[in-house]
Amino acid sequence: SKINKYLMTLMLELSFILKQTFLLTGIELFEIDHIRTIYHMFIAVLLIFCMSTLMVDYIDQGRLVLEFDLLFYAFGKPGTVFCAWIVMFAYTLLVPYYTMVFGCSFYHNIQHKLELSVGTALIFLVMQMFVLGLFPIYVVVHHQLPPASRFIVILEQVRCVANHLFICKSPKLPTFSSYLYFLFCPTLIYRDSYPRPEFSHTFSSRTLVLTVFHSILPGILMLLLCFFAFLHCWLNLFGELLRFSDRMFYKDWWNSTSFTNYFRTWNVVVHDWLYYYAYKDFLWVSEKPKPNLRS
Repeated sequence: SKINKYLMTLMLELSFILKQTFLLTGIELFEIDHIRTIYHMFIAVLLIFCMSTLMVDYIDQGRLVLEFDLLFYAFGKPGTVFCAWIVMFAYTLLVPYYTMVFGCSFYHNIQHKLELSVGTALIFLVMQMFVLGLFPIYVVVHHQLPPASRFIVILEQVRCVANHLFICKSPKLPTFSSYLYFLFCPTLIYRDSYPRPEFSHTFSSRTLVLTVFHSILPGILMLLLCFFAFLHCWLNLFGELLRFSDRMFYKDWWNSTSFTNYFRTWNVVVHDWLYYYAYKDFLWVSEKPKPNLRS
């Protein structure tokens, strides 16, 4: 049974189906009077806080103090960040894809297939180390990027490194348009096609206002802010723009009773990537069943 379980784990494939974001599936909670009361209390506290800040600034200094120096500092040097992103994105878009094109075009026409595979892999890994390993670090350190800009460069570095692993699992050469779509859609697992909804949702002023207030409330704690801004808003934005319908980017991690369940549910995108590209390969290497010589 252990061998069967091991084989089933290796054969298990991730499938994408139409799923809605978890918070949007529970939006009917706001129809409950007690939940709406708590929600309105948060809005009232927020409005009182804003009015108090404006009044204190006006009384003390005789004017409204609307300074964004800290914000401008944190996101400083946008030109350097954009240039670094262009270099990393262009490399991720062209080099892994055309490495597969080069390998597939010569693989069946030469005798030394192993030497070709090893040589291509070594050259590719060296380029990866320099372009996606050392280059972002050099940009951050040499240009002394401020905190938020530095965070953007490092996150994009990690995303570009994770995206190239589709080479290891893709059974055939993908089309360039499919690979380009994969680089922007909110998932790290490559597929030739993804399920898409029949139509895109439209936004109204009411929806926009509610979305703004929904994004403010989690700002009480930094963890909730990062979770809501990235796993919910950012990934759903690209899912909506690209009509990517499998939007179960997270699960109800706030109901977790153990760290094991928490790490499996708070970021489904990364969990799927680790399971598909790291865990299954590690299981294949470390627990590969030995053949029974007696039988």
